[in-house]
Amino acid sequence: MTMYTHSIAGVGYTFDGLVDLLAKATPLRSGDELAGCAASSDAERAAAQWALADVSLTTFLDELVVPYEDDEVSRLIIDSHDRVAFGEISHLTVGGFRDWLLEVAAGKNAAEILRRVGPGLTPEMVAAVSKIMRNQDLIAVARAVHVTAGFRTTLGRPGTLGTRLQPNHPTDDPRGIAAATLDGLLLGCGDAVIGINPATDSPHATSELLHLLDDIRQRFDIPAQSCVLSHVTTTMGLIESGVPVDLVFQSIAGTQGANSSFGVDIALLRQANEAGRSLRRGTVGDNVMYLETGQGSALSAGAHLGTGGRAVDQQTLEARAYAVARDLEPLLVNTVVGFIGPEYLYDGKQIIRAGLEDHFCGKLLGLPMGVDVCYTNHAEADQDDMDTLLTLLGVAGAAFVIAVPGADDVMLGYQSLSFHDALYARQVLGLRPAPEFEDWLRRLGMVDGDGRILPVDAAASPLRALTVAS
Repeated sequence: MTMYTHSIAGVGYTFDGLVDLLAKATPLRSGDELAGCAASSDAERAAAQWALADVSLTTFLDELVVPYEDDEVSRLIIDSHDRVAFGEISHLTVGGFRDWLLEVAAGKNAAEILRRVGPGLTPEMVAAVSKIMRNQDLIAVARAVHVTAGFRTTLGRPGTLGTRLQPNHPTDDPRGIAAATLDGLLLGCGDAVIGINPATDSPHATSELLHLLDDIRQRFDIPAQSCVLSHVTTTMGLIESGVPVDLVFQSIAGTQGANSSFGVDIALLRQANEAGRSLRRGTVGDNVMYLETGQGSALSAGAHLGTGGRAVDQQTLEARAYAVARDLEPLLVNTVVGFIGPEYLYDGKQIIRAGLEDHFCGKLLGLPMGVDVCYTNHAEADQDDMDTLLTLLGVAGAAFVIAVPGADDVMLGYQSLSFHDALYARQVLGLRPAPEFEDWLRRLGMVDGDGRILPVDAAASPLRALTVAS
């Protein structure tokens, strides 16, 4: 195991292997303090970042943070690594890679160059470089990466910001869900997915909700996809029963043990992907997986230990989840950045930083990356922090965000974004919905020539007529 050292103001700091170095170099967050792997001072963190900047990228192929023989995610990362794509940057250190990324992002053909190199990057490489980047660096590089995916709408195109319309209800009441769905559609949301977190994982309840959403879609001929976020095995059973399934959902994480705590492994996820694709319900693409992640998930499952029994920092483990996602070619991936709670991301500053890191790492690894801009009520955060993160993600080119009625999810008990927040981001940043969805809004007379949503009483679309009638 390699020892890494660096001195600041005459004080020497030593880091016991790559796992320790990555953890100590991570910007402060409460989850790493909880795991006992965080730097003990700002000086130690700075020393670790200096030392990390001098590490060769090839080191991450030889010194694994989670042993190859113990973890199928590690095996996936190494076995799927594209050495040819890596050759373009294999001579670089982490610090040199940062400089290269910023230079490429500022130049011509950035999207093509970053797309070409992407298969040669491992999650640990992109996690490492993110640790020595400022927020503006994460935004500038992520904005230069273009990743698209499609089902009934095309997501991730430059100049667009998609939305997941999240009409959750504490008792899965179809009237409440339908009302929230209508509310979101009237405000131009739902182009990424209309997705419900069910109150139970019952196959019967999931089936009822899927039929409800599909009936709404067909009634108004909406070019959108639906999803009920039940366990992948529940959804696979419903596919076999002929239930109208668009997307297959699953939470994933960055270690085999954490995925096992979710009741999945890579083989099962691949099987689910094929099951969803076999239905051929998409019209513009066959990306059928919807995957959610979040910093701290491995720690909360007690599955966060790596080489030498050391705790791996939560951001590196989060990036490793993107290797699992990349293998499945999903339509949607989002980090529920503040959902797990202040034990893992304590305040607004940590949530904002984590959201930008996750988005950067996901896009660099080739994912149509979105973020649930959110926090729990016992975190030291508020809606102003969410406004800041939403705006920064819009500038950075996020594929989509999640929106719920009034920004308050009454079923899951956390704060996210509202439908109006999504309108704000599109307006001030000049962003538009997915093109197929915007065309539908225009056919119904719900947007003006610039793609801006019209007031409810300004046109007579079937959706508005339904609102008046109800």
